[in-house]
Amino acid sequence: METHVTLIDAKSILSKSNLPVCDYSANPYVGCPHACRYCYASFMKRFTGHAEPWGSFVDVKHWPEIKNPKRYAGKGIFIGSVTDPYNPYEERYGRTRALLEQLSGSGASISIATKSDLVLRDLDLIRSFPNARVSWSINTLDEGFRAAMDEAASIERRLAAMKAFHDAGVRTTCFISPIFPGITDVAAIIERAKANCNLIWLENLNLRGGYKADILGYIRTAYPELQALYHDIYARGDRSYWEELDAQMRALANEQGLAYLRDDDAVERPFEAPPTIVNYFYHEEIKRSAKVNARRPDRSK
Repeated sequence: METHVTLIDAKSILSKSNLPVCDYSANPYVGCPHACRYCYASFMKRFTGHAEPWGSFVDVKHWPEIKNPKRYAGKGIFIGSVTDPYNPYEERYGRTRALLEQLSGSGASISIATKSDLVLRDLDLIRSFPNARVSWSINTLDEGFRAAMDEAASIERRLAAMKAFHDAGVRTTCFISPIFPGITDVAAIIERAKANCNLIWLENLNLRGGYKADILGYIRTAYPELQALYHDIYARGDRSYWEELDAQMRALANEQGLAYLRDDDAVERPFEAPPTIVNYFYHEEIKRSAKVNARRPDRSK
């Protein structure tokens, strides 16, 4: 897919956030060329005025240099809430690196979400931040299915980047999301990632967005044997699949000596401890908070 790139001026790069995981969010780009078919961030088109399909445009932000970065000491900054800060255009424009350089020495705590291994370029800079964390979205080990869903880095490259950061002493998260019923092998992903991450987040596929028809059409064509299951879940509201998976994951955690939670309010475990599995199947309150925040325009533009 051809990507339309536009350079834009932003009033600032940091926005106060209602998300429970941070105080501020930062998105050095608008849009994302990874073109994930299930991307929740496609709602951004309501605020940006883009008519192009989600995944076919990227706005590259330029903002005034952050004044007094030390004011963010002790604050949590989430980089990449509605874009991938390490999308392929970061290699050319370096806006995420510019943000990190401006925040360097501020005392802020940063979290980065990506599907790329380009983040390896900034490993030394990222690990200079207190309590830095990098998360990679991995919802399959099947490259065929991955390629049908996104145009990001391969799963093996994501896992290799996760290992490099973990080996360097940076906290890492394997974000198993979205879990596709009957397709995502959660246990297999946990087995691959558990030695190289501190947290494993589980989140179910949410088909309330505008991509619902596309995903269901894909299931109808590629996995016709799963049509009845998807109808039960997404038309009838049957939660039994998630309840059963919840029970299976709790049993797996118990067998392997992993902590298992339904929220992330617990005290952080030591870096050397086995990873904690956090189940977000039932985080309706978090979803409502995020939804309210999502409806607010990005004031940094």
